[in-house]
Amino acid sequence: MAMEAPAAPHNPAETRLTITSPEQMRELGRRLAKLLRAGDLVMLTGELGAGKTTLTRGLGEGLGVRGAVTSPTFVIARVHPSLGDGPPLVHVDAYRLGGGLDEMEDLDLDVSLTDSVIVVEWGEGKVEDLTEDRLQVVIHRAVGDTTDEVRHVTLSGLGRRWAEAGLDALDA
Repeated sequence: MAMEAPAAPHNPAETRLTITSPEQMRELGRRLAKLLRAGDLVMLTGELGAGKTTLTRGLGEGLGVRGAVTSPTFVIARVHPSLGDGPPLVHVDAYRLGGGLDEMEDLDLDVSLTDSVIVVEWGEGKVEDLTEDRLQVVIHRAVGDTTDEVRHVTLSGLGRRWAEAGLDALDA
């Protein structure tokens, strides 16, 4: 994983990475899990096939949670309890939700947030009101070329929680 040079002055709460394989995306998830703690909200953005669930699978491995992390598209949300003393992982796929805040509120994510790490795929415009402190992960891939494994990942930490979280260490 190589860090791209940012166009603007370096912001410690933003890191850009180039990922070249699904295994590297899982490894990014495992490494990112070391920075996560109960109460963290991670929003994943990227088109279909970008690697959001693969990254979340790595997060689950890094957090040491029970159960295979798979796409929750049809069940909307899955809870993976910790196998140790870490926080559970709540994995949400908001793709099928109409965008209404009422639908997101029905999931009671605000109740889970203090005790869990919540990862929301397709959550942009739907979950920002849960907390001021959140990690936004945007995954870009080449459009149209399904054989190209290269992904450009931008991790942006918002709020005080992420100001000193050490996102730049993910590039090491």
